[in-house]
Amino acid sequence: MEFITQELQKQDPTLLSVGIALIVVVLSFVLWKILRGSRTSRRAVLLIGVCDSGKTLLFNRLLTGTYKKTQTSITANCAAYKVKNDKGSSLTLVDLPGHESLRLQFLEQYKASARALLFVVDSSAFQREVKEVAELFYQLLTDVAILKNVPPILIACNKQDISMAKSAKLIQQQLEKELNTLRVTRSAAPSILESGNSGVTQLGKKGKDFDFTQLPMKVKFLECSTRDSKEEDGDANISNVEGWLAKLV
Repeated sequence: MEFITQELQKQDPTLLSVGIALIVVVLSFVLWKILRGSRTSRRAVLLIGVCDSGKTLLFNRLLTGTYKKTQTSITANCAAYKVKNDKGSSLTLVDLPGHESLRLQFLEQYKASARALLFVVDSSAFQREVKEVAELFYQLLTDVAILKNVPPILIACNKQDISMAKSAKLIQQQLEKELNTLRVTRSAAPSILESGNSGVTQLGKKGKDFDFTQLPMKVKFLECSTRDSKEEDGDANISNVEGWLAKLV
């Protein structure tokens, strides 16, 4: 060690600095390639939500642009989706079953490949489904693999064509309140950001009411409709969802 130190001291300080700088640049580049490779290997966008939220119809609309009658899924639907931008890139859409007995099983199967999560909510039934929606969302936000990859999340407030549909802003507010309640009742559950001295982790920031800005991943709320307000097989209003997907690649 002393020999190496003496040899380094004999070198030109300028050359030594350049050498160190080059090493730092090379290591940074290697790390960037590893991280980028990990991200680009995750090409799946998972469509998640409770039963009858409209996931499968949204899945079909994104792929074909047309209306198709659907029924409750009992298995995952997968298909390549070409995003609407100038790059010609594609993603894999994965429509996961919404039934309570199946959704976590299929999430376990696909979550490691998730580039993003597209959480579909029935805006017209949200008032009575808010607890179930929050339970599912809580499970996502405290999942170890999802926390590791921090995929962006879109909450698509679907069925805006129905007169009783709640707005995206109201859905966000009610969902935050329900998640805050779940955080209190499940104080020993895995968490997102902070750990107290007791070793117990919490969702969001300790001592503050939960809101989505406290999460490490980006969460966006958008209003959409997979059906037309006048005719069920009319045009869909999903251009903002398509725009969000285009930004993922």
